[in-house]
Amino acid sequence: MSDLEFGLDTFGDVPEDDSGKLVSYAAAIRQVVDEAVLADELGVDVIALGEHHRPEYSVSTPETVLAGIATRTSRIRLASGVTVLSSDDPVRVFQRFATVDALSHGRAEVILGRGSFTESFPLFGYDLRDYDVLFEEKIELFVKLLDEKPVTWSGTKRAPLERADVFPKTESGRLTTWVGVGGSPQSVVRTARHGLPLMLAIIGGAPERFAPYIDLYRRAAEQLGTTAHPVGMHSPGFIADTDEEAKELYWPYYRVMRDRIGALRGWPPIRRAEFDAEVKDGSLYIGSPETVARRVARAIRSLGVGRFDLIYTAGAQPVSARMRAVELYGTKVIPMVRDILAS
Repeated sequence: MSDLEFGLDTFGDVPEDDSGKLVSYAAAIRQVVDEAVLADELGVDVIALGEHHRPEYSVSTPETVLAGIATRTSRIRLASGVTVLSSDDPVRVFQRFATVDALSHGRAEVILGRGSFTESFPLFGYDLRDYDVLFEEKIELFVKLLDEKPVTWSGTKRAPLERADVFPKTESGRLTTWVGVGGSPQSVVRTARHGLPLMLAIIGGAPERFAPYIDLYRRAAEQLGTTAHPVGMHSPGFIADTDEEAKELYWPYYRVMRDRIGALRGWPPIRRAEFDAEVKDGSLYIGSPETVARRVARAIRSLGVGRFDLIYTAGAQPVSARMRAVELYGTKVIPMVRDILAS
């Protein structure tokens, strides 16, 4: 499993300083950059920044923050996690990521998605009733743009293009592009149809239940005559020196965030027993480096994925605890997972 890759994901959750006070949005963005610089120094393969338009999160334009990270790092790859393509313009998304690619000497990746939140739709003047058709049409256009040749395209939700040449071009001639999928079979098949790599958002329940989606992706690619790339997965978690410390650093902030979002979606408040069950057997990778490494290795082995990204923030965990989590992931968890899988 030497080609196995490890990443870190964040939405730029606004953290507390060590006096327990929330930092400013500006400080939260700079904190993400500092964490990415540390991850780069420790050999983590990818940093992925999610796009959000909610008060809890500081990152609304991942590529702008990634451009800042590009100038302070040398090897870590710079991804979105995800870019909400439905409420953006494919040409502009391509241009912005091609620019990050230039600044980083070819390290940019875009992960396209429909997004699990809908705030961007009214914010940018899109109708939620067009949720499906917006993504379907825009990903079709984006895939054409990836060839970096003049594009002719027409759809129903955007002005047509007639032999439009889009700049800047990338040095490699191809921008690395994934599709983030949360569990819709149609989205898996669409990803295979376009010949793009699949990133599974596994944020609850036993990871093994996603095995049929990976199988579907491979079968669809085979039947459609496209390439089935190594699949990635991203899941939430947190690492501290002991299991107990990790849980106590995570739970109170996670509960606030989960209940705030749950109230909008009609979910009952989360109970501690549910949280503990998810940590033990589900998709929350929380604990000491040893505990997290064992659970990550098990998930990778059971699903056969080629990349594991840890969403290492959930709410306002203190800055110092976040930096420690990044440090332990790079120095302890990743080497341990590699050792476990090699044995």
